[in-house]
Amino acid sequence: MGTHAVLMSCAVDASNPAAMALAGVLSAAFERHGRRLLPLPGLDANATRRLLARWFPGADAALGLDWDALAGADRTEPRADEIEEVVSLLREHADPAAGPKDNSDAIAWALACASLGDNHLWQDLDLPSRSELSALIGHWFPSLAARNTQNMKWKKFFYKQLCEREEILICKAPTCGVCTDHAVCFGPEDAQASQVIAFH
Repeated sequence: MGTHAVLMSCAVDASNPAAMALAGVLSAAFERHGRRLLPLPGLDANATRRLLARWFPGADAALGLDWDALAGADRTEPRADEIEEVVSLLREHADPAAGPKDNSDAIAWALACASLGDNHLWQDLDLPSRSELSALIGHWFPSLAARNTQNMKWKKFFYKQLCEREEILICKAPTCGVCTDHAVCFGPEDAQASQVIAFH
């Protein structure tokens, strides 16, 4: 059984977009870097252990993770500064009512790590469609989700928010509506039809 299948078989709620996204990022990291390094840069062994216990109880044993070895097995990431900036942005908008800080932090790290991928963010999280991603962000980071009034692609939106926060202007046009790259930021993402999404 593959890493992703193991995680999802241990998931507390396999239909929860947070569990799906975390499984997608964790499995991709374990498959790329092995199980002797921590999967997400920025999350130490204790945080990783709590993440797995909360969302995928029993997965650490099923995957044969050695927590003693992982205690000092941080994974370096060449673009760690980008990840930290996206995490910082998300944390600013975390909703305490959505769930414990440990959970929102883990989801922020997962979203940030997946933001370095080459595909649409929902694809890099291994989610079924953009609908689950929008529901995930709307639940855990609602004030940030509310800013995306024009339905910009989420990865583009995160980086645009970071640029605006630092007062860095990188867009070639004064408004999105007149930009020649409008389709790159707002075009369709080939998502499947919307589903009813519940959080527990």
